[in-house]
Amino acid sequence: MAGSAGSKLSIVGAGAVGSTTAYAALLRGLAETVTLYDVDAARVHAESLDLQHGMQFLQPAQVIGSDDPAVVAGSDVVIVTAGAKQKPGESRLDLAERSVEIMRSLMPKLVAHAPDAVYLMVSNPVDVITYAALQLSGLPRHQVFGSGTVLDSSRLRTLVARHAGVAPQHVHAYIVGEHGDSEIPLWSEASIGGVRLERWRGVSGVAGLDEGIRAEIAKEVVASAYTIVAGKGATNYAIGLASVEIAEAVLRNERRILPVSTLLQGYEGLPDVCLSLPCIVDGRGCSRPVDTEMSAEERAALAASGHAIRAVIERVGLQ
Repeated sequence: MAGSAGSKLSIVGAGAVGSTTAYAALLRGLAETVTLYDVDAARVHAESLDLQHGMQFLQPAQVIGSDDPAVVAGSDVVIVTAGAKQKPGESRLDLAERSVEIMRSLMPKLVAHAPDAVYLMVSNPVDVITYAALQLSGLPRHQVFGSGTVLDSSRLRTLVARHAGVAPQHVHAYIVGEHGDSEIPLWSEASIGGVRLERWRGVSGVAGLDEGIRAEIAKEVVASAYTIVAGKGATNYAIGLASVEIAEAVLRNERRILPVSTLLQGYEGLPDVCLSLPCIVDGRGCSRPVDTEMSAEERAALAASGHAIRAVIERVGLQ
């Protein structure tokens, strides 16, 4: 599918996540122009050149790389992947202070050149970074949101599918809350092919997703990023694909329901934070969350996740 006429996607940060996101966007034919911005001139030139050399095999698109933030001017969507690198054994929230300082310098420059773009924040810890980006940009909440738990939900669906013996596309389940250690799987509303999880029976007719297995799956979802970071230094493929999926919903006005990180003010008693709940994502950006059924235990866990994020927001000096 060819990119939308005149559409421009900019990716900030030419590291592993940013360059993979650009590659995924070009494979999907997502935009007519894809730009990479990074302060490292040699790196961004090399990444953009490498991508340009593959355009013979892809839908036509212009690929531009620059160390000048003006390259994002006229963007429809800006995906921000720049930030401090997560070290082995370090939680996403440990990254907060270093990453917020990067945003203090970065966001005003981006908004000066692309004030009308929708900003998708991917840098970790994404919930804190999304909150910081909103404060630093002065843009409305629908225009700035984070990748949130879209990737976590994909990990959850993949693991449930593996246990159930079905394709992940037939699993309907969300992770909500923090993109990190306090995230919550919404087991109460999870289903496979329209069958609620507690009623699911495999081919043999035997229930295969009891409470113990669900607990193991939830633990593995949280641990996934740490395992990948320990083994190869960074996650990049799945988050690149997830970021492009979200950007596509904006560029093509798809009105997709995705668990993205958005600003919640006065939502069911939660503190003033950004965290993930299923939201409609369309050409304007991110709407307020849709009504999502949760058990009492899940709501309590969501509140605890919100307070954990709020504590970090205050720790790094954001209001």
